[in-house]
Amino acid sequence: MSHALSRGVRAVAVATATCGVLVAATSTAAADDGPTRALLTADCESGLGKCSFNDPTLGEAYLGEFRQVSDSLFNCSTSPATQSMTWTDSVGSTDSVGVSVTAGGNIAGIVDLSVTASYSHTWTSTHTESSSLNMTVRPGEVGWISRAQVMQRVSGTWQTHYDSPKWGHYYWFWGDTITGPAKNGTDGKSNAVVVKSRKMTAAEKNSCSAGSKAGRAFVKQR
Repeated sequence: MSHALSRGVRAVAVATATCGVLVAATSTAAADDGPTRALLTADCESGLGKCSFNDPTLGEAYLGEFRQVSDSLFNCSTSPATQSMTWTDSVGSTDSVGVSVTAGGNIAGIVDLSVTASYSHTWTSTHTESSSLNMTVRPGEVGWISRAQVMQRVSGTWQTHYDSPKWGHYYWFWGDTITGPAKNGTDGKSNAVVVKSRKMTAAEKNSCSAGSKAGRAFVKQR
């Protein structure tokens, strides 16, 4: 039995060396002498590694955090100030360690291909939207426009294949979760645009009496 067990161990060792299947489970290193996940991802992005994003799973959509998307309107006058304000918002995607996943790159294209094949709809890594609306700010306050984008997470396993062994193996695998913008209305969630305001700080109030700002409303770029 000891001889059979020994042959079995040798067979497993040979199969592992030939297939080179290891799991890169962390963002620091896949193995003691292996690559970081950042290096593997870079090879996927450059095309040096033949990569696929397998078994994608879409999480439920949710409304992301509100972010300021317009300039700020300061009202130094004694009456409400109304002004049309233009806003622009661009939302990107990040992986599980916070690295940007940009449109037009190999990573974004591979994820889109995988999600489309599994769910029959496209996945986008970035979304840009702009518009304008009238905003009214009370005396002594600052107003701006904020927007929240519907977001969704997609989880899966990356596989990269090298023509020649790299870091001792042909194949490397690692799990990843990518968070990115989702289509408005996904899972019943809707994008939101709101006008927000706050009272001026003491320093801001003092600046109202300086020069051309006195007694009027003015716009400060974000």
